[in-house]
Order: sequence, then structure tokens, then C-alpha cells
Amino acid sequence: MKERAAELRAEGKKGAKKADGLQAVLDRISEMAPEDRALAERVHVTVTAAAPDLSPKTWYGMPSYANEDGKIVVFFQDSGKFGYRYSTLGFQDAAHLDDGDMWPVSYALKKWSPVVEKKVTQLVKAAVS
Repeated sequence: MKERAAELRAEGKKGAKKADGLQAVLDRISEMAPEDRALAERVHVTVTAAAPDLSPKTWYGMPSYANEDGKIVVFFQDSGKFGYRYSTLGFQDAAHLDDGDMWPVSYALKKWSPVVEKKVTQLVKAAVS
């Protein structure tokens, strides 16, 4: 909660806010354990390529990507944050992934591969469509 409070205090003017958000995401990724950092870097590259209109920022200390309204669409949670055995790619309610009455909004990530990259790209593109 302290991380989130600091994030909210740090938000400034829109242009500076976006640059600050990107730097905060890159700083957070650099602090991760090597395995998590490798995944987070690939997620960052994939999300920013698939959805360039999303703005990077941290959210509760996690790298995340927000729409033009500032709502989080997608986030990455490294396994070390809560001691999980896998990292997580998650989507918030601003993501357009609705599929009937029930659909997945969180995915476990253990390793990066071309198959994983393709799936993440598809999910992100669907989330912002």
C-alpha cells in the first residue's frame, strides 16, 4: 500500500507523467530477480509493441499498462513479489476480454517462448480492442 501511495503522489503533468511512468516500470523491472526480470522485459517489449497507446506505469509496485483514461489494462507480477512459483500476467476490468459469463484474467508465466509471445500478443491486442 505504501508503494501505491508513493505512486499516486508522484503523478504529475500528463507528458511528464508518462515518462515518469516508463522510468518507474524500467526501474521496477531492474530490481527483479534475473528469471523474473527476463520475463518482465519480454512482457514489456511485447505489450508496448502490441498496444503502443497503453501507458506504462507501476501499480502497487508492479509494472502495468494503462489506457488513455488511466485505468490499468494489463500488469505483470513477478514471482518474487509474493513468493509464488510463477510470475503472473494479469488483466483488469478495463481489458476487453469478456467471453460469456466467465473468462480468464490471469495467466501464469514460467518461461518465455515464441508460443508464449504469440499468446500474450493476442491477449493484449484483444484487451485494447
